[in-house]
Amino acid sequence: MAERSIVRSSTLLAGGTIISRILGFIKAIVLAGAIGLAASGDAFAAGNQLPNTIYVIVAGGALSAVLVPQIVRSALHSDGGVAYINKLVTIALLVLAAAALVATLLAPLLVRVTVSGLTPEQTDLAIAFAYWCLPQIFFYGVYTILGEVLNARNSFGPFTLAPILNNIVALAGLVVFIAVFGSDPNGYLPLSWWTPSSIALLAGSATLGIGVQGLVLFFFWRRVGLRYRPDFRWRGVGLKETGRIASWSFGMILVTTAAGLVETNVVSTASGDGKASLAVLANAWLIFMLPHSVVAVSIATAYFTRMSENASIGSTEGVRADLSASIRQITVIMLLAGTVLVVVAFPFGRVMIDSFSGATGIGSVLIAFLLGLPAFSILFVLQRAFFALGDTRTPFFTNLFQAIVFSIGSLLVLVLVPKEFVGVGVALCLSGAGTLQTLLAAFIMRRKLGGGGRRVVSSFGKDALAAVPAAATGVVVFLLFGGASADGFALSGRLQAIVVMVIVGAAMALVYLGGLRVLRSSELTDALRPILGRLRRSA
Repeated sequence: MAERSIVRSSTLLAGGTIISRILGFIKAIVLAGAIGLAASGDAFAAGNQLPNTIYVIVAGGALSAVLVPQIVRSALHSDGGVAYINKLVTIALLVLAAAALVATLLAPLLVRVTVSGLTPEQTDLAIAFAYWCLPQIFFYGVYTILGEVLNARNSFGPFTLAPILNNIVALAGLVVFIAVFGSDPNGYLPLSWWTPSSIALLAGSATLGIGVQGLVLFFFWRRVGLRYRPDFRWRGVGLKETGRIASWSFGMILVTTAAGLVETNVVSTASGDGKASLAVLANAWLIFMLPHSVVAVSIATAYFTRMSENASIGSTEGVRADLSASIRQITVIMLLAGTVLVVVAFPFGRVMIDSFSGATGIGSVLIAFLLGLPAFSILFVLQRAFFALGDTRTPFFTNLFQAIVFSIGSLLVLVLVPKEFVGVGVALCLSGAGTLQTLLAAFIMRRKLGGGGRRVVSSFGKDALAAVPAAATGVVVFLLFGGASADGFALSGRLQAIVVMVIVGAAMALVYLGGLRVLRSSELTDALRPILGRLRRSA
């Protein structure tokens, strides 16, 4: 019954995420068509990414680490955890509101600190965008808080549906922007073209989408037996222990953000002249996150609640079994997804931007990111396992290790690598540092749980072997469609690129499945059997 619940929850999360990601890609394509990926695109990327960065510093990691395990434990209280949840949410909302207000007032300083490599004109435009975007900090927090409370109560649907509304609102804003002000897909318009009204429409609609995404979750609380009432009586409900756990998470986020500042400042030095800079990396990262969001986040989020339940009753064996199962189910799909995306990276870039140079720019950065995809997803699960065990200290030190390695690598890229390859170099540094962090976290977790991991290693080895002939097949099919030439069918247009991506992906999936069958790997079958069984019953 518990396993069926995990599958049902994972399927629901994955379905909602797929729809949201498709809309997100459409939004990114429309945005690129509206303002391009050059000077204006980089300025908007700088202003629109800033609230996400500040939110993560203030509360993002702490909320993710604390909410689900602590809310699961609070269910043992006499009132079922209602008082604890109201007090915790009240504190969090106050902190977020203060952070959003202060950050908005400090917009000029924050932009200059995060993207020092932009020109003065770009910096001014980024600041104008930031004034409209920084209130998103509060709404990001509302979405995380309300969504994690629902997840802890095993209500996963609203958390996945809310981003769909966000993308719809933001898309509508972009359509209105193009209808009123026109489009500039190649980024030819000078920065002086921007007016207060055009800035307000573009950035304001983005913030409105985030606001809808967060606030709509209030309507679903009653379905899980909750009703939020602000509560400022913060003593006697165990918030002191929550604060201790959150403090390490806060330190972890500060370290991660410091590394992020290094990244944005290094990458911003390449802005202009068609180089891979902020906007290009943002689009490549959007593609990179597709398989991770659909597979890793969906499966890990569902398992996270159960790991927290097992940890709360002291069942180390249960945590170990859940961790092993989630990693194996994730990696068997992630290796195929990552390998396919490497082969079709340039066509995917061609879908995102209507030019060959833009496609190769996004594709090159994407390949560099994808080298670290399996490790990135495994690390996501490992960190949730640490959080379920109430250990936020260990993730802090593993993040510190990763941040040091990444920052050193990025600074070397800044000094040694030509500007046109800075974006690719930074992406490679991120993949390398993340892989090392994952190995370190896995070693520590194995010791913490008293063993385990042999089945995970064996499963991963079979997945990797099956991916080799699949990759070779994909490359051959891609080349047959003229992928080696700018004039070839594969890169001649958006529709052609989509057709090639579908054909290459289907061919690689068939070979991969055949390889797993030859190697007698049951992981993919185990992951898909409940879903396929449900589809057969429905039919």
